[in-house]
Amino acid sequence: MLIRTEQTPNPATRKFLPGQAVMDNGTRDFADTESAEASPLARALFDSGMVEGVFYGSDFVSVTAAPGVSWTDLEPLVLETLLDHFVTGAPLFAAGSAAAIHVDADFEEDPADADIVDQIKELIETRVRPAVAQDGGDIVYKGYRDGHLYLSMHGACAGCPSSTITLKRGIESLIRHYVPEVESVEAV
Repeated sequence: MLIRTEQTPNPATRKFLPGQAVMDNGTRDFADTESAEASPLARALFDSGMVEGVFYGSDFVSVTAAPGVSWTDLEPLVLETLLDHFVTGAPLFAAGSAAAIHVDADFEEDPADADIVDQIKELIETRVRPAVAQDGGDIVYKGYRDGHLYLSMHGACAGCPSSTITLKRGIESLIRHYVPEVESVEAV
């Protein structure tokens, strides 16, 4: 099995492509060791003590190095952990109950904005998320209220030095072009 490695715009994060599906649906972000308990693979990466974040996309795993950790030291360990996981066919998530699932509440929206929200969600799904996934991250719609669009950035995008520029110059410009009711785009 060959796992390709790609750099991302975030120098602390690398994207690993195992050549097979990672997540069948959606994405999953592990921002700390506590959240990584839900996945044996994420837990193994965090157990190294050199990892600060793990993100699963449809066909990739993004790993964020802890402060002061060199990719020269970390990359072989990540590759070994990923190879072991995918070659053995280990489960991506630990068995558990729905009680362990935490869902963030989005912003309460005005029903009169339903058409605007539908346009925004379609743009995010068809244009924004695929582009962000190429860089090892994800962006999730959180809400729209009074002309302000709220998005959450995950994976390589979270903490990336260029994420503010991407959000303001790229995503905000695109969405405001197609949905003029949007006055600003904010990260939450």
